[in-house]
Amino acid sequence: MSREEKMGSWFADARFGMFIHWGIYAVPGRGEWVRMQEQIPQDEYAKFAGQFNPTKYDSYAWALLAKEAGMKYMVLTTRHHDGFCLFDSQTTDFTAPKTAAKRDLIAEYVRGCRKTGLKVGFYYSLGNWQFDALFKHTAKGPQKDPKGWAAMVDQTHAQLRELCSNYGKIDLLWYDGGWGTAKDWRAKELNATVRSLQPQILINNRSNLPEDFDTPEQHLTASKPGRMWESCMTMNCHWGYFEADHEWKSTKQLVHNITACAAGAGNYLLNVGPKPDGSIPLESAKRLREIGEWMKVNGPAIYASQRCPLDSGTAGVFTQKGNKLYLIVHWWPGETLTLPKVPMEIKSASLLATRENVAFRRDGKRLVLTGLPKASPDPRSTVIVLERRTRATA
Repeated sequence: MSREEKMGSWFADARFGMFIHWGIYAVPGRGEWVRMQEQIPQDEYAKFAGQFNPTKYDSYAWALLAKEAGMKYMVLTTRHHDGFCLFDSQTTDFTAPKTAAKRDLIAEYVRGCRKTGLKVGFYYSLGNWQFDALFKHTAKGPQKDPKGWAAMVDQTHAQLRELCSNYGKIDLLWYDGGWGTAKDWRAKELNATVRSLQPQILINNRSNLPEDFDTPEQHLTASKPGRMWESCMTMNCHWGYFEADHEWKSTKQLVHNITACAAGAGNYLLNVGPKPDGSIPLESAKRLREIGEWMKVNGPAIYASQRCPLDSGTAGVFTQKGNKLYLIVHWWPGETLTLPKVPMEIKSASLLATRENVAFRRDGKRLVLTGLPKASPDPRSTVIVLERRTRATA
C-alpha cells in the first residue's frame, strides 16, 4: 500500500497550495539569497534580525487569502539557508522570539492554518550559512570542515525534533538546502525521527532520498504516473521579498500553470514573499484573489482530478474525474473546436461555468464541438465538460 493510500489522499486531491518565503532577508528586500550573493558577514547580516518586527503579520489573514485563492494547504519557511528561525528553538538565539519580533511566528502560522482548515506545511533548510562549513564551501559537503559540518547537522536534527514536537500535527515537511548527499545529512535517521514524531506527515524528496513526492522548481515537469509531485513557482522572479522585482506573471499565466499541473496529476505550490512588516504585497494578493474567482467556478476540473489520455489538440489541457472529462481551453478557437482523437462515446458536452449544452458531432476519429461563443467566456481559461457514456450492466 502506498503512503498516499495509507495517509489519505488530501495531497493528491489538493492540487493548489501557498508557498511562503519569509525571514529577515525581507528587511533589505533583495531576496532570500542576499547574504550569500552579497557575501555579507554573519555579524553584519544578524543586524537585520534587530529590524525584523512584523507588526502587520496576521497569520489568519494569510490563511484566509489562501482559502480565497482556492488553496488547500500552506508551506512556510520555518528556517531558510540563512539559519534564522521563525520558531522558538533551544539550539540558537538567532530566532524571531529572541530578537526584535519577540514572537513565535510559526506558532501563529499553525494557528492560522488550523483556524481556516488548511493543511499545515513546514519548509526547512537542512543547510545553515551561519556555519562556515557550508557558507564558505557551498555544495562541497563535509570534506573541508568535518567538525563544523557535524555541528551543523546536529543542530538540524535537533531543530527538526523541536518542529515536529512543539506544534501539534504537521501535515507536510518541505526540505531544501540539502547540498551534499543523504549520508552527509544522516537523512535516513533524520526522516525516521520525523516520522516517529509525526506518523502521518508527508516528506518531499530534497533530503536526497525519494520519500513521498517530487518537487520540480520553476518548471512544470510531471512525475511518472503513480508518483506524487508538486511544482513550486514564484509569481515574479524571486522567492523572498525583492522590492525592485516587478516582473509579475499574469493571472492568466498562473491559471494555465495550475491547469498544467492538474493535467499531470500534480500540485501547484505558488509562492508569496511577504514584506518585513508581514503584509502580503498587493500585486500578489490581487493575483491570488483573481485566481480564486476562477477556481470558485472551475474547481471541479482541478481538485482531485486525474490524468486524461485524450489529446486536446491546440486547445489547452485535459483532466478527468470518473465519467467526466474536463477540456480546459487556453486558446479559444471560435465557434468550432476540433479534438483530434476521442475514442470513447460521448454522452453530452457543456460549459462548466453555465452548464449550457454544447453541440457536437463525430468526424471519423475526431470530435467536433460546434455553436460555441465566438470569444472565450472566460479570458483566463474556459472549461468544457465532456461526459462519457457508460455501458449498462446486466
